[in-house]
Amino acid sequence: MSVLAISLTTVALAEIGDRTQLLSLLLASRYRRPVPIILAILAATLLNHALAAWLGVVVADYLTPEVLKWVVVASFLSMAIWILIPDKLDEDDEISGRGPFVASFIAFFVAEIGDKTQIATSILGAKYSHELIWVIVGTTIGMLLANVPVVLLGKLSANRLPLALIRKVTALIFVGLAVISAFY
Repeated sequence: MSVLAISLTTVALAEIGDRTQLLSLLLASRYRRPVPIILAILAATLLNHALAAWLGVVVADYLTPEVLKWVVVASFLSMAIWILIPDKLDEDDEISGRGPFVASFIAFFVAEIGDKTQIATSILGAKYSHELIWVIVGTTIGMLLANVPVVLLGKLSANRLPLALIRKVTALIFVGLAVISAFY
């Protein structure tokens, strides 16, 4: 499977039911202007995931290949467990009084810091440092695939998805990535 496909699939599935997806729903219901929200999600994700992937490469440069291999395996297994825990948007989260693009960009960028998908992007960046651009493109497309429908369809799309099943399938994908990383 290509780095692009792995990155896209990993993030798209990990994002379903995530707090940034809930944030997308909140932004869509507040501003009711999908185009600036979607463009803000794109810009915030590109910047955030480029930094995350680069950080993964920097950290990987300081580790021996054997240590890096086991750090990646442990990280994928940790992600598999973390995925199983449902996210919720904190009630105290506020969105700036600015326009929909600026408010969405800031809110999405900040919400993504330390999030599962950002950490997954760092791990993928470390593992596939030779194809970093494809990691960033794939994770960004994956983020858009998970969030654009929520912005466009609002609450209907979020309420009809079998989130528990999606979390389990995603956790299995991370376990699979851990096994592949351990033996290849």
